[in-house]
Amino acid sequence: MTTALLAALLAPAAGGALAQEAAQAPADQTTQADQSATEVDAVVVTGSRIKRATVEGPAPVTVITAGDIEKEGFTTVYDALNTLTQFTGSVQNEMTQNGFTPNASFLNLRGLGPGYQLILINGRRAADYPLPYNSESNATNLANIPAAAIERIEILTGGASAIYGSDAVAGVVNIILKKNYDGDQLTVRAGTTTRGGGDTGQVQWVGGKTGDNWSVTYAFESLEREALYASQRDFMDSYLDDPSVPDDDVNPVEGLLAFDLFDSNRIFPDGAQETCSRFGEFDTFFFETSAVYTGPRCGYFGYPATQAIRNSDSNQSFYVNGEMDFTDNLTGFIQLYHTRAKAKLTSGVQFWSTGGLYLANLQSPFLEQFGIPGSYVQLQRIFTPEETGGALVTTIEEKSYDFATGLRGSFADGRFDWDATLSRAQYDLDSRQPRFLANPLQDYFLEPVAGGDILGYGYDAYNLNIDRFYNPIDPATFASLNTIVKDKAKTSVNQANFVVSGDLFELPAGAVGMAAVLEAATQKYEINPDPRTNPNYTGPEPIFNLTSTGGRGDRDRYAAGVEFSVPVLDSLKLSAAGRWDKYVDASAIDDATTWQVGLEWRPFSNLLIRGSHGTSFRAPDMHYIYAEESGFFTSIFDEYKCRADGFDPRDPTNPCSGNDYNYQVQGTRSGDRNLDAEKGKSTTVGFVWDVIDNMSISMDYYNIELRDAVSDISGLLFRNEADCLLGETRDGAPVDPSSALCQFYTGLVTREDAGGPFNDGDVTEFRSFPINQSLNRTSGIDAAWRYKIDTDRMGDFTFGLNWTHVLKLEQQEFDGEPVIDIRDHPQFFNNRSRISGNVVWEKNDWTTAVYYTRWGSLPNWAETGRIGPQILWNLNVSKEITEKATVGLYINNVFDRIHPRDDTFNTYPFFWRQFSPVGREVFVQFDYKFN
Repeated sequence: MTTALLAALLAPAAGGALAQEAAQAPADQTTQADQSATEVDAVVVTGSRIKRATVEGPAPVTVITAGDIEKEGFTTVYDALNTLTQFTGSVQNEMTQNGFTPNASFLNLRGLGPGYQLILINGRRAADYPLPYNSESNATNLANIPAAAIERIEILTGGASAIYGSDAVAGVVNIILKKNYDGDQLTVRAGTTTRGGGDTGQVQWVGGKTGDNWSVTYAFESLEREALYASQRDFMDSYLDDPSVPDDDVNPVEGLLAFDLFDSNRIFPDGAQETCSRFGEFDTFFFETSAVYTGPRCGYFGYPATQAIRNSDSNQSFYVNGEMDFTDNLTGFIQLYHTRAKAKLTSGVQFWSTGGLYLANLQSPFLEQFGIPGSYVQLQRIFTPEETGGALVTTIEEKSYDFATGLRGSFADGRFDWDATLSRAQYDLDSRQPRFLANPLQDYFLEPVAGGDILGYGYDAYNLNIDRFYNPIDPATFASLNTIVKDKAKTSVNQANFVVSGDLFELPAGAVGMAAVLEAATQKYEINPDPRTNPNYTGPEPIFNLTSTGGRGDRDRYAAGVEFSVPVLDSLKLSAAGRWDKYVDASAIDDATTWQVGLEWRPFSNLLIRGSHGTSFRAPDMHYIYAEESGFFTSIFDEYKCRADGFDPRDPTNPCSGNDYNYQVQGTRSGDRNLDAEKGKSTTVGFVWDVIDNMSISMDYYNIELRDAVSDISGLLFRNEADCLLGETRDGAPVDPSSALCQFYTGLVTREDAGGPFNDGDVTEFRSFPINQSLNRTSGIDAAWRYKIDTDRMGDFTFGLNWTHVLKLEQQEFDGEPVIDIRDHPQFFNNRSRISGNVVWEKNDWTTAVYYTRWGSLPNWAETGRIGPQILWNLNVSKEITEKATVGLYINNVFDRIHPRDDTFNTYPFFWRQFSPVGREVFVQFDYKFN
């Protein structure tokens, strides 16, 4: 059986009633349960496949409509979802230009990670982004979904594997696209940032035609946005922006140096002042306070200025949906959306550096006093923008499409509805990145000296081309040392499912509802990096200082599920669901069974008490299973050296936090085909209370637990390696160094021989792979308030407020370790609270809206306190100038806030990357309805 795990087919079943109800909702995050008194035609809402006549259910569902996206001034789907208060985790974004996915946007509900919420398009699983997040795991990119085609987004913020299968751990995001649209509307939008740069233009056309038994809906969108660079933001264009030290004490990036490893000094044959003056961007510094680096230095403060902090984008998308009623009980539908995107980005200027090497023609002052010629140095050369000619631009081209077709109908005199769908989604990516060729680069600066073992330790020796190294080069020469690294990646998913739902029989309190689903799917991915970036590459053109990750594999999935809704009393309804998922791939998953129960109790007509509890699971990402060997650089804690020197790593007063025990090494990584599924459980309990007419409040407690979470072995590896090398654990229990397990752990780590002037047994390389090891657990509270006032003279007012507070976010790396609350841990940078609110005023032809977002405080970089919250305000004003035309002014970040100040943050960009450096943006928009 080829396997499945299709997401629920909600789109064809979810009809216009819910869409109309959502459109009448006041603002950006409309909690469906807040409208508990509203009765509508039976529809399907995310979180269940059973149609119901009330929009609330046992678990809270948040709705963002197309109107909300427009009113808040957002350009993309991700911009809108970024306002969710449940988005308390941090993610890599365009600020992380040196990451593996700098052109993708990911969601992180509840702080569990980008892959722990299920993203659906009309109830179907979307194709994953072709490149793995952080080179490890797969996730769905929200940047390629056309905003023009969106009807609404429904977000279930809790576990729902019993309904949807894998990945529905922290929630489900169902992006529902338009259908049954009648008319045509043109939207033109233009804007810029008030701090400079980032001009944006967007055109959307949405239209549709309807007949007696058919409808066609279509949408086109084009977005053009220019890049923003660090040079356009004066708070991040230089290392002088470091707030953690006084301006006269800043340590510049060393732009040009031959660092004497014996004497901790720089070597400038013509003197530092003369040498540095040849480079327009370099300055000479005499920085004597460091215990390690002394003497003059040729420093470069402007290293980050050319880095893109928001990529340039050129995106086009097309969407079409067609439906036809063949009979009263049979409808056919077809749907397609296609996107093309081209982004340009840069991670800043390039550099060349070496490990320690001997130079025969550059004299070390330290060695000279002993009559020893030459020097043992470490070289570094940063290339300025004038030298590169501005040619360091990476281009990423992406294409994706999602196609679905099927039939739906009813039988048994309309008691039961059925839905059958076939679909395919595919995502392709091509990347072109300029990088140094290692051999021409080294040959340009160094010439080998035959037999040149200067000090007799077996090291090769070179002559440094002093004129080239200590003088600028021209852009043509720079280009001759570079090549274009070409990477390609592709993902796809073919899906089929069948859903039947309806009323089984009547009870005194109402009908017993049922839904059943059968699903099948095939998922594939393929990453083809430039072969020259493979860590095992032995050809003539290795790439300097760059490795890539490759992988390919497929997975078949099946699923069968059933769901019931039972009205026990007029005021009490119970629900239950169960699902079986079968996986056929190279992992150890095999199958998984999940269940879920829910309760809705209305002791009074204006009060709903609700709750749900269920199990969940997550299949290991395909790249965790199929990743080919790839290289990376990372910092490690060398537990063996720490314990061998007589210190206990658990003692907070030990000196093992220093550079002798924490240093950067190269690693290699591959997938693990023995991974099992991650298993968890989820609970929500809450209430919705209609306090008075047009006012409601809701509050829900959530608790999510996930065991056997997949993460890399690195932390466990170095602890077990230390146990094996020392023959005992941290607690003194004996360990057999000759055991097969010890041979396995020590075989993964390569250490240099302890000997020679610089070799001290450090780790030089290690192998890593993912394993089921950790526990993740989180709990918190979601609350919402809504109020609407209709007046005759002053117009209509709508108020809304949403709040999420994380009570606990815990993690255990592996069994036997303590469980640590990481909610306030600076390594993770999760918000412990988020708030959003809005006030909308409508009178005659005018609409004015104010939106408020508050990100809660975070630990400071030095772990000595907390930095303040970030508060942003958006303001929008629009007017209908005719019955068909509307103009609007949209101001995002009205007060031009950037990031809370943290005087201890000494790592570029000198603030946490979740904060946006864009600042205030102003847009004007024109809408015209043609009929």
